[in-house]
Amino acid sequence: MRLRRHEAVNLEFSHVQQREGHWAIVDLKGKAGHTRTVPMPGWVKALLDEWLQTANLTAGKLFRRVNKNGNAWGDRLTEKAVWHVVREHARKAGIERLAPQTTERYLGCRQRIRGAVNYCIGIEPKN
Repeated sequence: MRLRRHEAVNLEFSHVQQREGHWAIVDLKGKAGHTRTVPMPGWVKALLDEWLQTANLTAGKLFRRVNKNGNAWGDRLTEKAVWHVVREHARKAGIERLAPQTTERYLGCRQRIRGAVNYCIGIEPKN
């Protein structure tokens, strides 16, 4: 599942829907005004649901800042905050040089809702 930073910070409850029997983020307004749909594996949906329940969020933006007490606050994250989180986790994964440039165009593939490539990319939680 690849989202641009501005797409992630603007995600709302209405973007998460089922399509073809699978979860997806739909009607994303991306680069140059293009609208796209991104498949969402079930395990990502489960983690998202857990976050929304823990943060007590029921409407608006999906991702918010968290204060020192662990409570969500504000109306959304900033793109800069997303970049810091991604960079921190990339370092932990041993990725020193990170550039957010990978897209369908560069990969030469198209998204599929059913059997999407991001369903089994090796980062799924081990149960």
